[in-house]
Amino acid sequence: MVWFGWCLILLAVVTGGRNMMVKGANVSYDGRSLLIDGQRKILFSGSIHYPRSTPDMWPSLIDKAKQGGLDVIQTYVFWNLHEPQPGQYDFTGRNDIVSFIKQVQQQGLYVSLRIGPFIEAEWSYGGLPFWLHDVPGIVFRTNNEPFKFYMQNFTTKIVDMMKAENLFASQGGPIILSQIENEYQNIEGSFHDDGSLYVNWTAQMAVDQNTGEPWMMCKQDDAPDPVINTCNGMKCDETWKGPNSPNKPSIWTENWPSFLQGFGEEPYMRSAQDLAFHTTMFIIKMNGTFVNYYMFHGGTNFGRTSAAFIITGYYDQAPLDEYGILRQPKYGHLKDMHAAFKLCLQTLLYGSLAIEHLGDSQDAYVYTGNAGECVAFLVNNSSKEGVEMVFRNTSYTLPAKSVSILPDCKNVVFNTGMVNTQVSTRSMQPVIRFDSPQQWQAFSEAVPQFDQTSLRSDTLLEQMNTTKDTTDYLWYTMRMELNSSEAQYMLHVNSLGHVLRAYVNGALVGSAHGTRKVTNFTFENTISLSTGINNISFLSIMVGLPDSGAFMERRSAGLREVLIQELNFTNSPWGYQVGLLGETLAIYTDEGSSKVSWSQYQNPSTITWYKTTFDAPEGTEPIALNLGSMGKGEVWVNGQSIGRYWVSFKTPAGLPSQTWYNVPRSFLKPTGNLLVLFEEEYANPLNISLDIVSIDKVCGRVSDSHPPRVNSREVSGHYQWRPTPRVHLRCPKKQIISKIVFASHGNPSGDCENYSIGKCHSSNSQQVVEKACLGRRQCSVSHTPESFGEDPCPGTPKTLLVDARCE
Repeated sequence: MVWFGWCLILLAVVTGGRNMMVKGANVSYDGRSLLIDGQRKILFSGSIHYPRSTPDMWPSLIDKAKQGGLDVIQTYVFWNLHEPQPGQYDFTGRNDIVSFIKQVQQQGLYVSLRIGPFIEAEWSYGGLPFWLHDVPGIVFRTNNEPFKFYMQNFTTKIVDMMKAENLFASQGGPIILSQIENEYQNIEGSFHDDGSLYVNWTAQMAVDQNTGEPWMMCKQDDAPDPVINTCNGMKCDETWKGPNSPNKPSIWTENWPSFLQGFGEEPYMRSAQDLAFHTTMFIIKMNGTFVNYYMFHGGTNFGRTSAAFIITGYYDQAPLDEYGILRQPKYGHLKDMHAAFKLCLQTLLYGSLAIEHLGDSQDAYVYTGNAGECVAFLVNNSSKEGVEMVFRNTSYTLPAKSVSILPDCKNVVFNTGMVNTQVSTRSMQPVIRFDSPQQWQAFSEAVPQFDQTSLRSDTLLEQMNTTKDTTDYLWYTMRMELNSSEAQYMLHVNSLGHVLRAYVNGALVGSAHGTRKVTNFTFENTISLSTGINNISFLSIMVGLPDSGAFMERRSAGLREVLIQELNFTNSPWGYQVGLLGETLAIYTDEGSSKVSWSQYQNPSTITWYKTTFDAPEGTEPIALNLGSMGKGEVWVNGQSIGRYWVSFKTPAGLPSQTWYNVPRSFLKPTGNLLVLFEEEYANPLNISLDIVSIDKVCGRVSDSHPPRVNSREVSGHYQWRPTPRVHLRCPKKQIISKIVFASHGNPSGDCENYSIGKCHSSNSQQVVEKACLGRRQCSVSHTPESFGEDPCPGTPKTLLVDARCE
């Protein structure tokens, strides 16, 4: 057993309504789990990043996480937000990490703090401030004195802030676990001996902070004692070697309910069943006792914070979507799983395990306690078919690739492959349309010429080192004198990324771009040149900084080579303009907007700013801009950027990776809100709308084989059985079930996406469900023949499927 610190503070709670504020604990660990006040724990955690949501959203997000059965909130610390310049700190607004942690504590949850301070996280520069790039002699994330100096400075700054606010568990706070570095093993080999030296230094530096609670390193098999090595991935029950010491617990730092998404890419759709299966297997197969969902709420990459090519909406397929709405059935299925585990804690943590083989791909993990307590997990590892398993003379039905939980070794309370939770469908309903030309004003950026530039070089400059991450945009300009008559020439440009727009004498002649996986690209096009001086300008555009990899300080972007016919202009005189005029004047703000002359909108044009105003919609529902008619650019509301958009970069299916863009209500005032877009391409703002985001469809499906649902988060070793499963439907607040679109008790075919009445069907299914549900916010319908007044086909297994609408 490993103990941290000398102070023992008994765990206490202060009850306020349903909340119980964490008041501190002694945190240690043994080879089975984290120990809180000497007691082993199975802890479910979820990542919610404070700057990816707004402070007014934090209480609701934390509450929904708690109601979903979580015990811990995990967050990174974002160095480049907090120290944008050396020694200049910002912990205000969305950056107020102390307030966020205190709100987690007030709602009775613990905190896992991933300080990093390199975090990756699909965040610009992996969270490192760009000014590090210019520190003489620096090499990131290795045994390099300049980097270690600044890394230790910031780590100590954060730790001292937490200590000053008494936020570590040893002080009475909620922080029970901290992380140093992040997935370093991925690049450790690139630095040879300096990599292992850095790992040892990093671990010792963290432990020397004397926080009084454990530290961890994720994806770091050689994490030095007493630092805990942990796993990241989708299947840590299959891919992870386990703790590097028998005295360390098994911790899953990132269990991905979805996956990162780049522009031009489809969302990764991980099912609730798969997520629950691998989570359960990690706990019983790997002795896992801490599982964190990354992300539980992804939120929004506001401004220019996303990493290269990463879309603005982050992990929208998480249990809480980008807007904080429950993503069903994922949220509810995990909630049911958490409740089932809480019925088993004592026996699972302190009992003895025996594994019984019940078939080629079937096993029973059986835990027994000293007083005869028994908990069983029945596992069907077959990915092809469901099975009937006989365990202790009782038959159990398990779908393919699923686990059933039996808290008493008799009754199933949860199966990872059987979803009792409703399926919800998100809708976007326009509430404001910006479809009148009179609503819009436009301001076009001028294409700069060489003679108008003050920054000059006799070679092509690297983009990041030139812009210093102050803008996505860098103009490269040159001039070419043609003595012969007008002719066609081949223009060839090699770019290291990310997007290029080429102009000849002020006219756009073509564009090209890379992808998230291959950022560099080649642009070729035939251009017309005139006799005399020709001004050639290239707008090189980045879509975020890199966020990972070795030697990140050496990464390059921007133009690498320019040829016209056979002439190479790479090492010729070049003029540069950093950023856009509209950015320099901040014309996306009320004050800056008055510094340029806007004209009435007439037709779409490239590199153009568009502005309009609108009043805040009534209500409290989330709202989003539908930018489906636009191309690529950035959006501001009342001077605050809601992020980059790139609707024209289609997925293989021909759809945008993201069409709707979150507008936090806290960004709005009652009237006269300023909406500004910078659009790079030809696009039509007249089809933009502001939409209400809500749930308009709820659907439930249960069968005879579904276990009864475990509802309560407050389980304490006993539970009430419901003899049959039920369909539970629930609309959002202030909405009711207005219509039953489909109801069938019998053997309907399909699921909530596509269904039809089967050969067996209770004729009064619609009537029974309508009586139970219409006009109510929520309802529950028992899956029994008695509920429907008849058994239309005795002896046939029954299913109840209900599809309803909310309004």
